[in-house]
Amino acid sequence: MGKDITLKSKDGFELGAYVAEPQGKPRGAIVVIQEIFGVNHHIRSVTDRYAQLGYLAIAPALFDRGEKNFQSGYDGSAMDKARGLTQKISLDDRLADTQAAIDHVKSAGKVAVLGYCMGGSIAFLSATRLNGVSAAVGYYGGQIAQFHTEKPKAPIMLHFGEKDQSIPLSDVEKIKGAHPDAPIFVYNGAGHGFHCDERGSFNAEAAQVAACRTQEFLAKHIG
Repeated sequence: MGKDITLKSKDGFELGAYVAEPQGKPRGAIVVIQEIFGVNHHIRSVTDRYAQLGYLAIAPALFDRGEKNFQSGYDGSAMDKARGLTQKISLDDRLADTQAAIDHVKSAGKVAVLGYCMGGSIAFLSATRLNGVSAAVGYYGGQIAQFHTEKPKAPIMLHFGEKDQSIPLSDVEKIKGAHPDAPIFVYNGAGHGFHCDERGSFNAEAAQVAACRTQEFLAKHIG
């Protein structure tokens, strides 16, 4: 459904991105931020899904600074390589490349940033640090607690799994305490990566409820 394009970041770096266009006039734009596994089949399918809902959707390849066109599955060796790439690329560079994606689609209307795992943290920080963001949704972002005192400039929605071994519930409570007015949900029995239907941790019930909440939130704040 979509196509691969090239974006240019503020420092001149060129990165890839996957773009999916809706039929007809966009109701707004969604920047989909990857997990550590790159802009792989799952992230592309999420991007396509939001285009089908009427948004101009784009997934920037935030690991291109470490390895061009990196995509992986979810087994142990793939995860080790993905984690290694995470260490190679600074948070500031990932945010700058996210800004490039926001700027590319802003002509479609209001822009939301939606992210998973690493991307969930980027989504939160997009709301606190970047320009042109009208809403942000983060799924199980492990670094959010580290930056929980930062003040979003746009509405945020966050999703966490009760059984997430990498994000303790004490971190979620810390985030809730700093953002008492934000919709922040914890899904009983769900683990890390519960939204991804290509991972063993997929939780269909939690994923469906979170997706419905996300779509309502985006419709309210983006269009």
